[in-house]
Amino acid sequence: MRLFVFGLGYAARAIADAAGAPLLATTRDGRDGTIRFDDAAAVRAGIAASTHVLSSVPPDKIGDPVLRAYGAVLGERWLGYLSSTGVYGDTGGAWVDEDAAADRGRRPLRNGADAAWLAAGARVFRLPGIYGPGRSPLERVATGEAHRTGIAGQVFSRVHVADIASGVVAGFDAPAGAYNLADDEPAAQDAVVAYAALLLGVAPPPIVPLEQLGSAARAFHAENRRVANGKAKRLLGWQPRYPDYRAGLRALSATTSPIAASMAPATASGVQR
Repeated sequence: MRLFVFGLGYAARAIADAAGAPLLATTRDGRDGTIRFDDAAAVRAGIAASTHVLSSVPPDKIGDPVLRAYGAVLGERWLGYLSSTGVYGDTGGAWVDEDAAADRGRRPLRNGADAAWLAAGARVFRLPGIYGPGRSPLERVATGEAHRTGIAGQVFSRVHVADIASGVVAGFDAPAGAYNLADDEPAAQDAVVAYAALLLGVAPPPIVPLEQLGSAARAFHAENRRVANGKAKRLLGWQPRYPDYRAGLRALSATTSPIAASMAPATASGVQR
């Protein structure tokens, strides 16, 4: 097995590490020994030398840049694409699985990229909110960037980056199609932030009314859904190592970032245990 990755970002790096295979990858600027995305000769040579191709590159202003530039040379090899559960749009808090329409998201170009990779024969991994080392509510609470909204009845799904990696690796032997990789317990963002504060021994961050948030944040909070992961469990044999946000954040807090670790625990009096 030889893996080629378009867009060696946070999740893709975790996948590459879990795969343990010889790796070639692109970035925009060719940093850290990667290939520049626009170096067509090097990219085509890398694809030709690979058995598996994974893209984590989001759509640009006109569509999917990977398929547009290199779709003709992907061939019959294994294809994977990191998509978003945002393609399902708002479900009013109802559960949604891969049989649901995937063209209702607020980003039409993401919906189109998801459909295009499915049409190309890829394993399309639909991901909710991603967290993991260095990128979790723990860091946001520690740096004062987190807030609560006070919105009642709103839930989201999320997934630890390590569970994305194990799910994609399990998908190396799976049939083409869409797979939701999410944990088992959708939860309110306020609950997740409050639990992160509890682990850090600080008071929960303040409530910021929705109307005071930016337009992107308001659009995000306008959606409400629970993402089902049963297909990935059945067909990939996948089980999340971190089945809920509490397990994931506890594991992360055991190796807390220097910023979080430096915080004084004296402000914990307002935390509900």
